[in-house]
Amino acid sequence: MEIVWQTPANPPERQDYIFSNGRRHVRPYYFEFISHVKKRWAGKTIVDLFAEEFKGRPYDYYVSAVKSGRIQVDGQIVSVSYIVQSSQKISHFLHRHEPPVLARDVSILQKEPDVLTVYKPASVPVHPCGQYRKNTVVGILQAEHGLFPLFPVHRLDRLVSGLLILARTAAKADVFRQQIEAGRVHKQYIAKVIGVFPEEEQVVNVNVNYNAREGRSSVEEGDSFGGTALKGKVASTKFTRIGTNGTHSIVLCEPITGRTHQIRVHLQYTGHPVANDVLYLSKTVVDRSTEGTTADRAAAVNSDHSLTSVFSCTADFDEYEENSCEGFSIDPMCTNCPNLTPKGYGGHEEGLWLHCLKYLGPGWIYECPHPSWASLS
Repeated sequence: MEIVWQTPANPPERQDYIFSNGRRHVRPYYFEFISHVKKRWAGKTIVDLFAEEFKGRPYDYYVSAVKSGRIQVDGQIVSVSYIVQSSQKISHFLHRHEPPVLARDVSILQKEPDVLTVYKPASVPVHPCGQYRKNTVVGILQAEHGLFPLFPVHRLDRLVSGLLILARTAAKADVFRQQIEAGRVHKQYIAKVIGVFPEEEQVVNVNVNYNAREGRSSVEEGDSFGGTALKGKVASTKFTRIGTNGTHSIVLCEPITGRTHQIRVHLQYTGHPVANDVLYLSKTVVDRSTEGTTADRAAAVNSDHSLTSVFSCTADFDEYEENSCEGFSIDPMCTNCPNLTPKGYGGHEEGLWLHCLKYLGPGWIYECPHPSWASLS
């Protein structure tokens, strides 16, 4: 099979996406991951290095990949017994399968000369990360609206919906960054939580410690005067109940700081977690969510964890059904083919009942409509 490599200058296009069963899929494409040999890798054979460090594929795959030139060192094809040395460049050319996201539009809310605001759907990452490149807000806006470059002003967890502000120039992005760092930007979210949230305003001032390996945060109480330094970052969130039906409550969430999963873990701390948040509900639910690849971890993990992607191209694929090779040109060396979705990805997920509603700054305000779940009727 002939493979034509293209550079990142080739943008995502409309035909890169396939919509099936309520999901937005990406046609598999070829990609180059690049890394430099770490100290602990030096002295190992190229095959042993990959087999030990990147366990997502079998040993025989790496043997074949080296022999066929899909794994190269300093741009050269090497033997399977080649010993790698520190600082050498390793390339891994592979057939990339992105996880699907929910098939919802990235709706443009407001379009200004230097600012774009959109309604980010749940399940779609903001920008390329982990296994996602084209199935991102930035990628979809480029493919469907020709909008590029875009500079996300703030973060939203992949499963969170709502307002996303994107600067259209680096200079405007820097203005937003300075305002946020100076504490001049106010943020509002809404959440649907378990139980009857207290009627009086709640302010949670508890450190948040994010564990990247587990893909979740935890709260950290106490102080460092006992001799043990706190690992978590200072975090503060204000909560105000909007309404309740006795089973669930709608809560206004105003994060003062911006830590990973801050609102989610602070709501858990109050005893009223987001009602459909598998990571921060009971231990039983969390265990059930960890079968395969959890939705939260999917954005943080890829098949070649520490390799940086630099090249891609599209292959010639016809329309096909999910999990079927019918009418679909598969790559004979790909460990994900003939399935459309990557192995280890369950795909059974829904958007969190957490939504970014409003951002306010010096002389500006941007808002987003409420989601359908925000009603308690």
